[in-house]
Amino acid sequence: MQKLLYLLATVLVLWGCNAPSEKSEKKLPRVAIAGLAIESSTFSPAFTHAEAFHAKTGEDILSQYPFMAADSADRKRAEWIPTLQGHALPGGVVTKEAYDSLVNETLKMLSENGPYDGLFFDIHGAMSVEGLDDPEGDFIIKIREVTGPETIISTSMDLHGNVSWRLAENSDLITCYRMAPHEDALESKQRALENLLDRLESGKGKPAYKAWIPVPILLPGEKTSTRIEPGKSLYAQVAPAANQEGIVDAAIWIGYAWADAPRNHAVVMVTGDDQKKVSKTAEELAKSFWEVRGAFDFVAPTATLKESLDMAIASQKHPFIISDTGDNPTAGGAGDVTWTLQEILKRPEFKSVNGPSLIYASIPGPEFVKKAKEIGVGGEISATAGAAIDSRFAPPVLLEGTIETIEDGDIHAETEVVVKVGSIHVIVTKKRKPYHHESDFTNLGLKPKETDIVVVKIGYLVPELYDMRADWIMALTPGGVDQDLERLGHKNIKRPMYPLDADMETPDLSAQMVPLSGK
Repeated sequence: MQKLLYLLATVLVLWGCNAPSEKSEKKLPRVAIAGLAIESSTFSPAFTHAEAFHAKTGEDILSQYPFMAADSADRKRAEWIPTLQGHALPGGVVTKEAYDSLVNETLKMLSENGPYDGLFFDIHGAMSVEGLDDPEGDFIIKIREVTGPETIISTSMDLHGNVSWRLAENSDLITCYRMAPHEDALESKQRALENLLDRLESGKGKPAYKAWIPVPILLPGEKTSTRIEPGKSLYAQVAPAANQEGIVDAAIWIGYAWADAPRNHAVVMVTGDDQKKVSKTAEELAKSFWEVRGAFDFVAPTATLKESLDMAIASQKHPFIISDTGDNPTAGGAGDVTWTLQEILKRPEFKSVNGPSLIYASIPGPEFVKKAKEIGVGGEISATAGAAIDSRFAPPVLLEGTIETIEDGDIHAETEVVVKVGSIHVIVTKKRKPYHHESDFTNLGLKPKETDIVVVKIGYLVPELYDMRADWIMALTPGGVDQDLERLGHKNIKRPMYPLDADMETPDLSAQMVPLSGK
């Protein structure tokens, strides 16, 4: 009897030593991060190569998210497995070779480090790739083949991205920005990530319902800014819609107008656990979007380039900013169309150094830059730049003037040269670069706030330029992201499409319920 009691006591002691402690830490979910982000115009002759994505791996991925700092709450909520994430400047079609190399590297890293409870899919949604109509849909399917159907994928996108059926089907959670310009980009990424963590921690898993509604509207971002109506009020409906009980998130995608594929159109999506509320909310947002379709207009006054220059020269408001919209590299333009600069150089007002001061930002010209470096600051140069990629509208531009600045080291431009031609400061870059910040100019010794006219290759102004302007107009210029969509000639989008088919009948905007991934 004593032996039996001794054995029983020993078992109890051993069980107590090995029993799970209430104080023991709960096992953290394993969450991967992956994605490729770019806007790619199929109407530009440019091509985008792998190096343009500046692909990050490991800790370098986490460092680009302020909300994922080492001591942040979100960082401590999971075991993070960042694989590969790349973000390229908008540009031309991505080569198949570049796409395959980046995707295959991602898949290799995912296969080596699984399994995963969740995956944060950080993309833009408007990537065009040689031979593919839906690259992001192709990418997420390949990811699913590695992770399996149980992994919960949360997709974060730009509102100018495109949501195909298969992207919707393979994304368990999905959201996009609610502001254009995208001042809420990081906030949106954090929401996508925290939605994923919440579902994992709560044990709720994948939302039970996803409503997808294609809206046959194709408009440029310059007509759908949330700074003005009707975009402002339309997008103001999104947050309240998403904050309802039974809804996880809601989103409206404007879509990307400068690519020609069946997926290029607007979309509304709502995810959640209440089927009736999910479908009703999606339909209400889609209906609201359709009802205001005719009210969308440019976010700023527009004019021809000649009219824009006439106004800027006559204006007493400085700086007067002119958007060179047709070759906007922030929307997918090649960035080297010389047409606008050629026209500016023809104007007699700028021939003299005492004419109206004007900054032109910018034109790529690697050979010009090379020659300028050989001559040096203060020297005179006569060389051509631009139109190496897109010469459809004008040939390379001859610049004859004084070299005022040469700066190396920019992540995009690599080398920047400022040449003074008459009263114009032309910025010539080794590689194309958009100019968004005052420091982009002041680092080169330029003073944009004290300049009469600033011409930038951009559409609607990003916040810092918008705040800098004394006046502003968007010049309707030619290029790969021409604001005149009819002039571009889409052939592969689904028709009818507003406003290309302005008199089209009201479409069916009923919610289409998307199957859960893996079902």
